[in-house]
Amino acid sequence: MRRLAVENLNGNGRIMTETKEYSATQKVQRIMYSIYRTLHKIALRIVTGILDLIVILWLSFYYMAEAFILMFIPLSLRTLKSLRGRTILVTGGAGGVGQELVTRLVKYKAKVIVWDVNEKAMAKLKEKVEQDGYKIHTYAVDLSDREMIYKYADIVKDEVGTVDILINNAGIVCGQPFLDIPDYMIEKTYKVNTLSCYWTAKAFLPTMIKHGSGHIVTIGSLTGLLGAHSCTDYSGSKYATIGFHESLWTELKTKKYSAINLTMVAPYFINTGMFEGCKPTYSPMLEPKVVAKRTILAIRREEFFCSVPASSLYILGLKNYLPTKLNWLLQYRVLRLPQAMKTMRKFQEPQAA
Repeated sequence: MRRLAVENLNGNGRIMTETKEYSATQKVQRIMYSIYRTLHKIALRIVTGILDLIVILWLSFYYMAEAFILMFIPLSLRTLKSLRGRTILVTGGAGGVGQELVTRLVKYKAKVIVWDVNEKAMAKLKEKVEQDGYKIHTYAVDLSDREMIYKYADIVKDEVGTVDILINNAGIVCGQPFLDIPDYMIEKTYKVNTLSCYWTAKAFLPTMIKHGSGHIVTIGSLTGLLGAHSCTDYSGSKYATIGFHESLWTELKTKKYSAINLTMVAPYFINTGMFEGCKPTYSPMLEPKVVAKRTILAIRREEFFCSVPASSLYILGLKNYLPTKLNWLLQYRVLRLPQAMKTMRKFQEPQAA
């Protein structure tokens, strides 16, 4: 028989010692119960793990089969998201890809809003769109200014209505080697290319959640997947947008906001003036209309990620599996990317994306 001392306070606050006695049978019972609880937890984890594995394998097969079948179904036979009547906001919409997006989206009967710092370019765009028989709403917004973003977000909600689709397209580039980039340009690049995506999402996402639907599109870059010469500011800012895109997606999925879609578009170098002087060896720079057309398709198909051209994603994927030295050899000797960027026009004031 085992004697166990237990100390308690009596009514007078004095410590009293009590004893509890356990027989050999009770001791064995306690040990057996402890073993039972441990084995039960282990068994539960094993069963849960097996069930999770079965579900994952089944869903993996289903999703892979779904993706494979969709590859062979013509777009004309698919159900694509309608843009008719949707309110779409495009940042950096007065030039380059943004302008192409605007002129194409209005043809889908969408209500298009343009934010850009270049008022003259917006005025020309508005005139062109109106000549074609359409209408857009334009606002002069500096995307590097957080408070201005919040201010005009409220103005848009009051004057135009709820934004259904937000396209974060605004972007700038300095085009200088790292040590030559002025500090203020590094800061401004991140404010426009990266932080503006945070502020616009904060401004419009709550309403999307309230209404149970919405779509946030980010125009990134392949330099956000592969660092480029003379683009430490630009590449770094685009890497950050991809991280933001993926992290926000996990939050929305975790909170069951599946009706809110996110799309990341990562194009190759675009012929918009931002990369003037850049001379790629094997593939010419993309025209803005090509990127705009593919972006709209990605929106209508509700794609999570798309690269332009599509083949580039598979090529870039190799960098995660190849030795570092071989990666550099391919970049420098085969793709010749550093050489292409060396001819890029040097220090320039920000250009609209």
